[in-house]
Amino acid sequence: MSNHLKSNYDDMIMLDVTPESAGWSYLSYRVIRLGGERVYLHQTEGSELALVPLEGRGLVQTAAGDFALKRAGVFQEKPSVLYLPPGQELGVRAEGSFEFAIGAAPAEGKYPPRLFGPDEIRQELRGGGAARRQVHHTLAHPMPAERLILYEVYVPGGAWSGYPPHCHDGYGGSAHLDETYYFRTDPADGVALHRNYRRDTGFEEIFAVRDRDLVLVTQGFHSTSAAPGSNLYFLNYLAGELLDEARATPPYDDPDYAWLKEDYTGNLMRLPVM
Repeated sequence: MSNHLKSNYDDMIMLDVTPESAGWSYLSYRVIRLGGERVYLHQTEGSELALVPLEGRGLVQTAAGDFALKRAGVFQEKPSVLYLPPGQELGVRAEGSFEFAIGAAPAEGKYPPRLFGPDEIRQELRGGGAARRQVHHTLAHPMPAERLILYEVYVPGGAWSGYPPHCHDGYGGSAHLDETYYFRTDPADGVALHRNYRRDTGFEEIFAVRDRDLVLVTQGFHSTSAAPGSNLYFLNYLAGELLDEARATPPYDDPDYAWLKEDYTGNLMRLPVM
């Protein structure tokens, strides 16, 4: 299976990743688009689940109650996020059209169903210079979950995200986390680049990503850049060895570039050169 996936616009389930298909241990991920009278049914079974609306309106029906979710678009507003523990069943019905993401990971059922509102999602500006971006802690510590961690990131055209590159695959003492990157671009025909790499093994992947593409981070350091004129959004789902409060543990930065956190304009060539 390629670690760069394209959305299937002909199916209700546009993207579908399982631990078996990805070759990892924890994270399942889907993007679903509903229209008309179609209904999406899902059972959490032995996993916790987080649902993030991406665009449109829908009604999510569960044993814990009905939840009306809506979002004008990922570049327009923060979402509400629905969290469900194991042993739940949900049905989703669109009101017009509704596109949403769901991700799941093995869990014991420590936390009850909960709808997190947009005002509970912390946002921050990170980096500097050409690596300045905005990060939303969509479902991250101290928001309660067992394994799941979610971020939404906004990258202006011409800028980088995830710099310095970081990893969470066991290298450098880091905990192992499976991770997906779901991309949206503004404009819709925009383009970005995503890189996964490890110099010690020679592993290297570089993908030109488009609107509604998905990249799997199975190993290595990783970072993303948005082309000039292409503003970028991506939704990260992560799950792995970190549990509960330990989900706040930071990843391991590439030591060759970690100094950038102290000076994002360091070693900057000034033009004209001569």
